[in-house]
Amino acid sequence: MSFFERLEKRVKQADSLLCVGLDPHPDDLPSATAESARQFCLSLIQATASGAAAFKPNIAFFEAFGLAGIEVLQGVIASIPEEIPVILDAKRGDIASTADAYVRSVFQILGADGVTINPYLGRDSVEPFLADPERGVFLLCKTSNPGAGDLQNLLLQGPFPNIKEDDEYTLYEEVARLAQTWNTRDNLGLVVGATQPEALKRVRLLAPDLWILAPGVGAQGGDLQAALQAGLRADGLGMLIPVSRGISRSADVGKAAEEIRLKINEVRRSVRTFNKEKDIELGGQLHSDSFSQIANGLLEAGCVKFGEFTLKSGLISPIYIDLRQIISFPKLLNQVARAYLPILARLTFDRLAGLPYAALPIATAISIHGGWPLIYPRKEVKTYGTKAEIEGIYHAGEHVVIIDDLATTGGSKFEAIEKLSMAGLQVEDVVVLIDRQSGADKALEQAGYKLHSVTTLTRLLDHYDMIGLVPKKQIEAAREFLIKNK
Repeated sequence: MSFFERLEKRVKQADSLLCVGLDPHPDDLPSATAESARQFCLSLIQATASGAAAFKPNIAFFEAFGLAGIEVLQGVIASIPEEIPVILDAKRGDIASTADAYVRSVFQILGADGVTINPYLGRDSVEPFLADPERGVFLLCKTSNPGAGDLQNLLLQGPFPNIKEDDEYTLYEEVARLAQTWNTRDNLGLVVGATQPEALKRVRLLAPDLWILAPGVGAQGGDLQAALQAGLRADGLGMLIPVSRGISRSADVGKAAEEIRLKINEVRRSVRTFNKEKDIELGGQLHSDSFSQIANGLLEAGCVKFGEFTLKSGLISPIYIDLRQIISFPKLLNQVARAYLPILARLTFDRLAGLPYAALPIATAISIHGGWPLIYPRKEVKTYGTKAEIEGIYHAGEHVVIIDDLATTGGSKFEAIEKLSMAGLQVEDVVVLIDRQSGADKALEQAGYKLHSVTTLTRLLDHYDMIGLVPKKQIEAAREFLIKNK
């Protein structure tokens, strides 16, 4: 398993986003010795392991005891149950052979599963830590200390890839954007302080898939509700909440940890309930957080491209949408499939009918999520075997809802409806991810069918414009093309 697959398994097993900090601060120890630090940590682990999603020892408190402290740290990490990931808060960062030495020290000698590192030396300083997908890395992005803004809030001048030309853009935002692209092995996350909810929200938009380590709840005054509201992914995961002094300085350590775990889960449920209510209010349209994750993911995956493209009709378009690419991005495919569910929940049907070819993987994923049986009309009739025009099991008289990726003019939908109707199946609804707003809705309506879309091309363009992921000139060109060809 990759690091984050393992972490998610533990999160679900313990029903917890709580990361317990192991910080043997001198003020908390009965004596200033390495042995005292060891007893402190072992007692904390024993009392909190049942509800911990992860443990996070801070290397500085162990290094302060010299060689004896490092030996204690090694033993403390080894004592943590195998199923619980250990993230070493070391904030390493260097290049070439020095980075390789840090990697050996953190992962092989000390035995940690993950580490915090400083990304400000660039990609080559990060790559050695990412080489093993089973080892996790959390890049310092927007930290929780008072002086974080001295450097992290510095404004950069564009243009940057996927950023508005000449737009102001902060350094921490660039770290988040880069991290999203560097996470090729599912083992890269970010550190964003819970004391910075606005930054958390911004980072989540720029890095919709990444796990965020969010320190600052408790002694530093971070608001748990605001932090989770801003940083959770749509699936209720994607954040670890580290708590150190709020647990270790309690009279009953185990009770304090359990109360914090339950409080986190209470807020998680309220956030997810809020999101579901938003889905209902929007009539099946995505709420803003889910929409942002999918819109950004489509751009990153190359499913939405800006430039100059010759369409099948012969028109030259400044935007091109190709959802065939989505099969190479399973997390994005999963997010897209789930986005159809609120719409389908409001419709009455017996089976899904996915259209070849781009929509078949999406329809399959929807079928798995919703438990609906799937069929699909073939583009070409088989000339051998059963010579079937429609694959899958169905019965005449059943209602089917057509699943496709895009709606442009509606032509391909009518071809599919004709094949399905010839087989005795009834069609009333067509559901797509993106309505290109080129007349498909009106054409289908005139023929007695209803088009439902997760989103529209206009909404995508507005999002990319607002967030600054695409140069303004390209957005305007796409809008003009859309108006001209409606």
